[in-house]
Amino acid sequence: MLAKAGLGSRRSVEDQIRAGRITVNGRRAVLGQRIDPTKDEVAVDRSRVPLKTDLVYYLFNKPIDVVTTAADTEGRPTVHDYIEMPQRVWPVGRLDMDSEGALLLTNDGELTHRLTHPRFGVPKVYLAYARGTVGARALKALAVGVRLDDGMTGPARVRLVERFPGGTLVEIELREGRNRQVRRMFESLDHPLKRLVRTAVGPVMLGHLKPGTLRRLAPDEARALYRACRL
Repeated sequence: MLAKAGLGSRRSVEDQIRAGRITVNGRRAVLGQRIDPTKDEVAVDRSRVPLKTDLVYYLFNKPIDVVTTAADTEGRPTVHDYIEMPQRVWPVGRLDMDSEGALLLTNDGELTHRLTHPRFGVPKVYLAYARGTVGARALKALAVGVRLDDGMTGPARVRLVERFPGGTLVEIELREGRNRQVRRMFESLDHPLKRLVRTAVGPVMLGHLKPGTLRRLAPDEARALYRACRL
């Protein structure tokens, strides 16, 4: 079962058990031990391993003009218009209709809660295409925090990627998720965004996934999300 969960070959799993790296319900696992995936909690190096066979994890590259709801009263396309799978899944958090990029889909309620709750501070990375020349003072303000109508934003990791005629490309990593936060941060500094792409949610990166397509996460990516959420 542990090999199927993506922990490696059967021999590799046995080696990890012998080394004391795998625990079951907080106790060191032993060779030949039976596991009930519906009740037992398995961890590798104190990082929980998702075992339930009905749990699924996907990464979707959301295009612009697509809403992250199950249905839309205005008839706009939704994320679910792009999904065909036997399991019922839901988007983890929101991504604005006019924004694009990485959106996780799952049926794991506990993981969803932790990824969206500000207490756990799972980072999200964006590429922001801003109008005008975003100078050093504005970059510092984004990093330290800017005042919005719902209060000061928290510290952010900010990196200047490129300046081009009429605009600036900035990478920004946030650990909070207010409504339209990135756009409002740049607007507060008089640099409204032309385009906003989310490139990563925690350790899961968008990579070269094409807009409107999705892929299933590898077991090690699901485990990395668990670690990011302190599960």
